[in-house]
Amino acid sequence: MVAIVSLVGLPGGGKSTVGRQLAKRLGARFLDADAVLEEHIGMPIRTFFELHGEAAFRDIEETVIDELTPVGGGPLVLATGGGALLRSVNRQRLHDRTTVIYLRSTPEELFRRLRHDTQRPLLQVADPLAKLRELHEVRHPLYEEAAHFCIDTGRPSVSTLVNMIMMQLDMAGLIPALSGPSA
Repeated sequence: MVAIVSLVGLPGGGKSTVGRQLAKRLGARFLDADAVLEEHIGMPIRTFFELHGEAAFRDIEETVIDELTPVGGGPLVLATGGGALLRSVNRQRLHDRTTVIYLRSTPEELFRRLRHDTQRPLLQVADPLAKLRELHEVRHPLYEEAAHFCIDTGRPSVSTLVNMIMMQLDMAGLIPALSGPSA
């Protein structure tokens, strides 16, 4: 039984929003890996990207994911950054140490949600929809590789998505481990 649930997916897929509500339902702590990273680096991710580049950011992200997912940790719901699974070590750690739920969205759905977003560094380009399609093409197979469950986000409400996740976790026999007292 796993006591940590990790949410993975493309930027804007609902990982933080769904994660907060899921944590409440499970009686678990919620952490947003990007918020932890910003605290760790002492600046917004966008600024860090501009100053140090993506590779340096991914190095720190790898360390943070390792620290946030100790074996036997939890109960915790962790919203990962959209690119966290680019590194195979992160995919393996999350898959082995947590229950990974892929919040699957189409690039077009994400574009509708993110078209006015100015905080996501990878989407600050001339054609954000083309960038989302490119990210989907590269990352979708990686998310599927790491995932224990895939949930299509489509247009359901946050509470519907949380109910869908709860049902998957319940059918897998994981709810008692997640909602029990922390060790």
